[in-house]
Amino acid sequence: MMWGEVAALATAVCWSFTAIFISYSGRRVGSEVVNRSRLLLACLFLLVAHRALEGAFFPTGVEPFRWGWLAVSSVLGLVLGDAFLFRAYVLIGPRLAMLLMATVPIFSALFGWLLFGEAVTNLELIGITLAVAGVGWVVTEGQTDPRLADRRVYRRGLLFGLLGALGQVANLVTARYALVDDFPALSATLIRIAIGAGIVWGVAALRGQAGHTVRQWGDRRALRAIVAASFVGPFLGIWLSLIAVQNARLGIASTLMALPPVILIPVEYALFRQRVSPRGLAGTVIALGGVALLFW
Repeated sequence: MMWGEVAALATAVCWSFTAIFISYSGRRVGSEVVNRSRLLLACLFLLVAHRALEGAFFPTGVEPFRWGWLAVSSVLGLVLGDAFLFRAYVLIGPRLAMLLMATVPIFSALFGWLLFGEAVTNLELIGITLAVAGVGWVVTEGQTDPRLADRRVYRRGLLFGLLGALGQVANLVTARYALVDDFPALSATLIRIAIGAGIVWGVAALRGQAGHTVRQWGDRRALRAIVAASFVGPFLGIWLSLIAVQNARLGIASTLMALPPVILIPVEYALFRQRVSPRGLAGTVIALGGVALLFW
């Protein structure tokens, strides 16, 4: 079984639903509140899962070098990268923000080759190209969101989305160093989330925003969306993403994890009856063709 590739594809499904939940809750209570809240909730989910699967609430005997790489991965990915990405979700919407995330497989394949000696065959390179092109074709379709008429907001959203993509690349590369010798992905996920939660809540306390964040939980609709986003995102999604990085080549894993814009098409149709355009359908077919080549 191609466990790494399957985990990467499952990660893309989780992140597709995460984008919807975060976009909704972020517009109600703000992206910073969502970011802090989902890390705290995910930490609780992970503590319970770690106790059930590993026999302890928190991993012990972890080597210092793993702590170091996981801390760097957490700061670059969960604290900085996700903060930028969530702000982009609010400013330009999840699908357009995901367009910039589609550049992650290209950089990941390059770093996988430079740092880890991971070769990509010609057929796999065609698959990566098709998948990225299909995602790009889908999300560059004409936008109807009235917020995009504000060019200043639009440019800020693009900048935040690009910074989020760079954070994701750095996150994957640094996490790979921490996962050597079959270190449990669940333990690595818990350490990363705990570090990220500690940082964002510490900063919030210093800025006097911790109480404001807790008060926003009074918005029950937003809270339900945050809980859902916490479960499918930093709990399941990040856990699966580390399994993918541990068991598949970096470029292949990141390509499959870049599929949320394509997956969002049937999800948005099923949930919101959003029309599927011919271009969206064509982009989906192209991207799925690339995925088929990667699994072949």
